[in-house]
Amino acid sequence: MPLRVGIVGSGIMAGGIAEVVAHAGHDVVLRSRTRDGATTTRDGVASATARRVAKGSLAEADREALLGRIQPTDRLEDLAACDVIIESIVEDAAAKRAILAEVGRVAAPGALLATNTSTLPVEDLAAASGRAGEFCGIHFFNPATALPLVEVVRPASATPATVARAIEFVRGLGKEPIEVADRAGFVVNALLFPYLNAAVAMHEAGVASIADIDAAMRGGAAHPMGPFALLDLVGIDTAVAILDTLHARLGDPACEPRPTLRAMVREGRLGRKTGRGFHDYRT
Repeated sequence: MPLRVGIVGSGIMAGGIAEVVAHAGHDVVLRSRTRDGATTTRDGVASATARRVAKGSLAEADREALLGRIQPTDRLEDLAACDVIIESIVEDAAAKRAILAEVGRVAAPGALLATNTSTLPVEDLAAASGRAGEFCGIHFFNPATALPLVEVVRPASATPATVARAIEFVRGLGKEPIEVADRAGFVVNALLFPYLNAAVAMHEAGVASIADIDAAMRGGAAHPMGPFALLDLVGIDTAVAILDTLHARLGDPACEPRPTLRAMVREGRLGRKTGRGFHDYRT
């Protein structure tokens, strides 16, 4: 049965989740702080789906129907009729707690509330919503339209029915849910980001070039892309934020962001989104 799904955010992940949800036949309320921000995010979905039509993977009629199911808004009150609400704003604990307190205030009784956080404690965000029993993590990966995995994060405060409902919702999107405990980094990022950080340390030590380390992991470990290409895709600023959170929560020195990463953030070399990171995307 089609649902009404609220997505709070205006970044790449919010747009990707909106596309996935609308493609599954659900109505989407895409809420940002400004109407222009929400409209721009919907325009990004329009551009992405136009490319899919050009490649022959999506019919134009289906694209038009998908876009018609996405309603951009700057009004929190428009989330009141949603069955599911997913927060996907910047990875900042204070900002997330503030917006989730507002979401909890306007959400309908019985609505499933979730965060797309990649590393922050879900139980803390659940408490901020004032609806802890109905709140869990639903963590998509970038690009949300392409990657099948979704981590359904189980804080101690969530009822079993909430987690089961989240898993059913994710399956209905055509994604593969796994249930994980509310631990720093969950499964994927707890394993992935120390590895990415180690690749940077290896380059800093002069072991091999960026290109050769990427080639080594593609050809020797069957990874679809090397660590530096993946860091550029994730975003260097995002990687530093995730590593900082893992380091603070786990105390593991392997999670302390390498100096190269911090320098790149200061220089604005953030990866694909700025055209230049470890690799150059400007040509």
